[in-house]
Amino acid sequence: ASPSNPKIIRTAARMAKAFGGLLVGLYVETPNAEKRSQEDKKRLKENIHLAEQLGAKLETVCGDDIPFLIAEYARNSGISKIVTGRSVPSRSFFHKPTFTDKLAAYAPDIDIYIIPDSKMKKEKQKLRKNMDHTMTIKNMLSAFVCLLLSTVIGFIFYEMKFSDTNIITVYILGVMITAIITSSRTISFLQSAASVVIFNYFFTDPRFSLDTYDPGYPVTFVISFIAALITSNIALKMKTQARELAKLAYRTKIILDTNQLLQNGKTVEEIGNTMAAQLGKVLSHTVVYYGLEEEHLNDPVIYNANGEKDESHYTRLITENEHAVAEWVFKNNKRAGATTATLSEAACYYLAVRSLDAVYGVVGIEIGNREILGAFESNVLMAILSESATVMEREVFRTREEAATEKANSEKLRANLLRSISHDLRTPLTSICGNADMLLQGKLNEDKKEKVYSYIYDDSFWLLNLVENLLSVTRIEEGGMKIKKQADMLEDLIEEALKHISRKSREFVIRVSMEDEMQLVNVDSRLILQVIINIVDNAVKYTPSGGEIVISTKKEKSFVHVQIADHGNGIPDEDKPHIFEMFYTANNEITDSKRSLGLGLALCKSIINAHGGKIMVYDNEPKGAVFDFTVPAEEVEIHE
Repeated sequence: ASPSNPKIIRTAARMAKAFGGLLVGLYVETPNAEKRSQEDKKRLKENIHLAEQLGAKLETVCGDDIPFLIAEYARNSGISKIVTGRSVPSRSFFHKPTFTDKLAAYAPDIDIYIIPDSKMKKEKQKLRKNMDHTMTIKNMLSAFVCLLLSTVIGFIFYEMKFSDTNIITVYILGVMITAIITSSRTISFLQSAASVVIFNYFFTDPRFSLDTYDPGYPVTFVISFIAALITSNIALKMKTQARELAKLAYRTKIILDTNQLLQNGKTVEEIGNTMAAQLGKVLSHTVVYYGLEEEHLNDPVIYNANGEKDESHYTRLITENEHAVAEWVFKNNKRAGATTATLSEAACYYLAVRSLDAVYGVVGIEIGNREILGAFESNVLMAILSESATVMEREVFRTREEAATEKANSEKLRANLLRSISHDLRTPLTSICGNADMLLQGKLNEDKKEKVYSYIYDDSFWLLNLVENLLSVTRIEEGGMKIKKQADMLEDLIEEALKHISRKSREFVIRVSMEDEMQLVNVDSRLILQVIINIVDNAVKYTPSGGEIVISTKKEKSFVHVQIADHGNGIPDEDKPHIFEMFYTANNEITDSKRSLGLGLALCKSIINAHGGKIMVYDNEPKGAVFDFTVPAEEVEIHE
């Protein structure tokens, strides 16, 4: 809080810039920090704020041995140079080491730069004067009560023939309790002296006088006084450490809770809103958050001191002027607004939510009566902003990676589709052209013409099914497949599908076995027809001529199973998990078409999934494969 500290801060900032190093502002929060005068507190906040403006990274440690804490922080953080003020040496007979002497002893391997400070002694005396606010009537009354109770207990112990050691221990305990209650070294010192005098007066022979018969008692009194004094100091330090540990634990809990909440955010906007709500609760200030959309700030969202969204009572914080300050912070990646030298007329103190090379939003902290945030609040604020920026950056990278992966998959799908079409359409088109040319020449007899017509029909039918599958796949990939469900007879769907099977199916025995011929299903009949046609066509292509293909149905709860079994060569176990993948052709042996395009079964799976059902494949006995899919059943209402 020294008024000469701005000189030290500016000197350190210039040195850091000259050396190309990182500037760290270290604040050691002592147990007596709350006892400073309002003037000192204000000056301390101004010094901290100056360090922030000059680019310092602020850190806070707690304790009362300031030189030791500075040296330990410097050693653990890799600090190479320390810039501090000059301490005024004591002129007492017992010369005590100065602050800089202790710092040099604790950190002998670190360069220490001492900046002359002519006002140090005056400020030190003033600080000591302002810090002793513990000599209050309440504290002195508490000490008197503890001393009185110790004396009463001493008389009880004396009547019970307890030794002097037990009685003096009671007085030491009383001094310790006073130290904990009052947090005053002065009162503890006075009570320690009074305890020795009262013990001598009431409990040593001759009683009720300050004389002693035992020549060893004066030494006992001195030792008792020192023990009481040391005990009180230990109690004071323990109380101070407990308070600082509680503050540190609270800060750690805040950051951990905030981190957990931020990790649950699924979008950058959600993460930003969570951050703003937490800042409102932690700082007990109103927080304004500007999110980011396409390189521009969104409309602000306001959270009150309870972390609740509340825009109705804070219209003064979302004016055009406030928005302009937030825009400036976003574009320049620097803090501005209240308590700063930039656009200081704003109602809020604005900071960017940023990583090393990007800004993800702007946060505004409403500053009442131009009050600057304290060191603890500033550290928590920067920690939460840093953590939020890290989570936002990770979410942005994840979104970009997903978009890149989706684009790559789309390109892969397009490439596979084009490659398959260009390769597999050539054969049937060439066959159709060749057969048509032979017909045009008119050199074929009637039997050969009949065969050529059959070839042209089969190839055209295959091309028609291929185009239908391609169109359906395209609709699925673009999200354009619309399911129009309606009640339909499953038997009618199967009969209609069999009419559209290739003519080669006449060479096989196709048998239909239905558990209930009146079974109704709730489906899009056009799509389910395509599923049945694709699967039966596969069975026809991979079943030896004259074989049997069985279509059976059975109801199970709210779904109906449709099973299509063939007696072909079956599907190897290693191919079963992949058989429904796009363009998978199982080494050109197991496919949905004789020309290995690999679309039909993937399309079947998409259609069945869209209906809420499942499709699977397993072995038929003794050989072959069974394709089993489920569709939702339609309940029949009977009205009597």
